[in-house]
Amino acid sequence: MNTRPSSLPPALLTVRQQAAAWWQGRAPRERQALVAVVAVVAIFAVWSLFIAPALRTLREAPAQLDRLDAQFQQMQRAAAESIALRSVAPVSNAQAALALKAASDRLGDRGRLTLQGDRASLALTGVDTESLRAWLQEARSGARARPVEAQLQRGPQGYSGSLNVTLGGTP
Repeated sequence: MNTRPSSLPPALLTVRQQAAAWWQGRAPRERQALVAVVAVVAIFAVWSLFIAPALRTLREAPAQLDRLDAQFQQMQRAAAESIALRSVAPVSNAQAALALKAASDRLGDRGRLTLQGDRASLALTGVDTESLRAWLQEARSGARARPVEAQLQRGPQGYSGSLNVTLGGTP
């Protein structure tokens, strides 16, 4: 055995001596099998804990970077639009109302505008996507209106429902 004095507590020293005796009691072939099993379990543990997660990260990173880059570009566009809209001179509520009425008149009988103070409500019936987009863009740029609530349903003739905006002008 080992002639060096051990610094282990007596209980652990006893367990170690029992394990060594058990190991010496095994046949050489059995010891080789146990070493092989321990090696396989250790390799599996290293693979599961360290290598597989790293490979998964390497495999998924390019797609995740592309998604994050697209989100970043979208945020930059929104920030640039926000800066541009802040730099535009405000319009009075009367001018905003006129701009909204002009935009709504382009919808014809498919859109009915109701004004109440600094809010406006547009009732839609069968408005196509392009007309709705044009109305929103004109409301945003001409009247400085911001959508606050939309209840739209898309049907075979187009969008129907209501769209509420708040006027962002000065009194």
